[in-house]
Amino acid sequence: MTSITNIRERIFSIKDENTFNEVALDIFQYQYTNNPVYHQYIQLLKTNLDSINHYSQIPFLPIEFFKSQKILTTDKPETDIALIFESSGTTGENTSRHYVLDPSLYIESFTKGFEYFYGAIKDYHILALLPSYLERGSSSLVYMVNELMKISAKDKNQFYLYEHETLYNTLLELEANKEKTLLIGVSYALLDFVEKYQPTLKNTIVMETGGMKGKREELTKTQLHSILKEKFHIENIHSEYGMTELLSQAYSKGDGIYQCAPWMKVICRELNDPFQNTKANQVGRINILDLANIHSCSFIETADMGKVQTDNSFEILGRIENAILRGCNLMIG
Repeated sequence: MTSITNIRERIFSIKDENTFNEVALDIFQYQYTNNPVYHQYIQLLKTNLDSINHYSQIPFLPIEFFKSQKILTTDKPETDIALIFESSGTTGENTSRHYVLDPSLYIESFTKGFEYFYGAIKDYHILALLPSYLERGSSSLVYMVNELMKISAKDKNQFYLYEHETLYNTLLELEANKEKTLLIGVSYALLDFVEKYQPTLKNTIVMETGGMKGKREELTKTQLHSILKEKFHIENIHSEYGMTELLSQAYSKGDGIYQCAPWMKVICRELNDPFQNTKANQVGRINILDLANIHSCSFIETADMGKVQTDNSFEILGRIENAILRGCNLMIG
């Protein structure tokens, strides 16, 4: 049986493919043994465990299971759940729930992930325009941004609902003082803001987290970024790609091309065959390996369509409409 002892240190020390593969295979064995839902899913697939010697061969759990099952990996009979994150959803729609045993693991993952791409968090003022997430509560994104604000400890750090004038004045003040700033916002809220306010930003990173949440007509990433670049007078719009079901995030510094931290990878599989990997730059279903997600499931088949390159960068092309995530029906009845 694979032990989880010291696995955390190994996860955040990954620097190459071989180490990633070793840790991924160990986590796979651990989760197969100690996650009842994932164990049952693997058994129903009749997976030959002895044939899996590379992370690209690991079966991915359809993300739909998070809506109906408690996806939890633990080698203890009784476990206290510290946090429960819940996804957004329309009225009457089942939402995903992510049971978090160890919040410090989540904090370590998103802290080291952010700093891997952007440097020390303490250098940034953080302004967050995330009204729909704040109103819902139980949001992993709000939790992440709130913790980043604590680490940053800047006096201008703040969440905003609809106080656009206050946000505008704060941006102007920070820009005038040439302060390094992160403005992170859900797509529709950023669009609402720039309809009235168009500050010229030179020291601010604008980062969208995606999603119109039914508030506006859906736009392509290119359309969205084009509008925001014009209104903020900046060359690039950054993006954050994360999910309720994950503990790690990918980031894009422009053009919608995302990069992963060393303990996260994205694999693309055929739209109609969840076990067949696509070639580089071929459209398929996005599958995510998030090795930090050791107490849940590190291998998730999403409902997102996209492309993956040989350098592990990827882009998201949209949702797979009316997707039936293969394998879900195996566990009904």
